[in-house]
Amino acid sequence: MMNIALWAVQIFLGLMFLMAGFMKSTINEKSRGKLPWTKEYSDGYVRFIGVSELLGGLGLILPGALGIAAILTPIAALGIAIIMVLAIVFHVKRKENQALIMNVVLLLLALFIVAGRLWIAPF
Repeated sequence: MMNIALWAVQIFLGLMFLMAGFMKSTINEKSRGKLPWTKEYSDGYVRFIGVSELLGGLGLILPGALGIAAILTPIAALGIAIIMVLAIVFHVKRKENQALIMNVVLLLLALFIVAGRLWIAPF
């Protein structure tokens, strides 16, 4: 049962980060309107965040799905947790409190995957 819950969270979080990462890694003037904070940062910075999110999303799904290097899944989840901690700090500094709830939820889901895949239900 725990394995099913972990897979559900991995797929959900993986898809969320694949979408967010794709949007940021292909940033242009049109898409900057959807993410107002990106107007204050260079394309390279925003793309770096996007590529990091893309890799994290892939790392949550592919190792387990392909049965290759399963240790990469909790590592990817830990990377996503770090991204979320940094996002929380970023949004607190900008007083964007509406984003904090989502960041905290995503952080907790990522930590659930780390703990689950390392100690509770490894692949």
